[in-house]
Amino acid sequence: MLNLQVHKDEMTQEPRYDLHCHSTASDGVLPPAAVVARAHANGVTSLALTDHDGLSGLPEAKAEAEKLGLQLIPGTEISVEWNDHSVHIVGLQINPEDPTLVRGLDEIREGRANRAGRIAAELEKVGFVGILDKTMGYVGNPELVSRAHFARALVEMGACREVKQVFDRYLTPGKPGYVEHPWPSLEKALGWIRAAGGVAVIAHPGRYRMSNKELGKLFDAFRDLGGEAIEVASGSHTPEQIAHFGRQARHYAFMGSQGSDFHGPDESYVDLGRSLPLPEGVVPVWESWKNN
Repeated sequence: MLNLQVHKDEMTQEPRYDLHCHSTASDGVLPPAAVVARAHANGVTSLALTDHDGLSGLPEAKAEAEKLGLQLIPGTEISVEWNDHSVHIVGLQINPEDPTLVRGLDEIREGRANRAGRIAAELEKVGFVGILDKTMGYVGNPELVSRAHFARALVEMGACREVKQVFDRYLTPGKPGYVEHPWPSLEKALGWIRAAGGVAVIAHPGRYRMSNKELGKLFDAFRDLGGEAIEVASGSHTPEQIAHFGRQARHYAFMGSQGSDFHGPDESYVDLGRSLPLPEGVVPVWESWKNN
């Protein structure tokens, strides 16, 4: 059972935003309602559930949010390919019933199913027999099998002590379980988000293996295609990175987003609602929908 006790000093009337998190509808470990309940217990007042390449967790999350009096921002995190890099784009305040977005995400999930079989085949070659069956035991949504699910299965099989080690040893480029995969283009993903009335955000830019020059090119391309915000205060960013991406947001006239990128109590950089705030001078992304 979740420990949802709230300390008195955590109770506040000030809005607290967490605009990036995951549930069992993608690669999180808690069901959507439990994610919302944990966020509420941590003092979050506005939460975006941003499951990878899907929307199926939103109805359950919305019902729990309404019960608790928390504002739920409908969202998703879309995997895209840009200049041979895998990049994640968060869509916030989207219409989850928009047909263009729904069709696009359906296509990505079909590709993910194919990728899962190829990852399993590669891991079998290095001795992890039965890895796909073991992995499926960790999958909450059969339509979305991710590397995180494989990582949890490999931890259970004794390959590594923790999920991060599995990624480093088996599931990143050049490692035995990594397979190339054709993700949609940045332009396509932004088109889907725009069709759904949402705001496009580059997720955790500090995690991409790019030089500052290459990140600048990504920001240029994103802005030219209508992208509006970057995740300045990600749970995976250091204070120095938050300050740096705050400066980048001001330079490119992007709004700033903040979020924990929570996946589960034992797997996340920080807990829900615990990412650091946006630096001064950065326009918060939520200002774009406050008057809608």
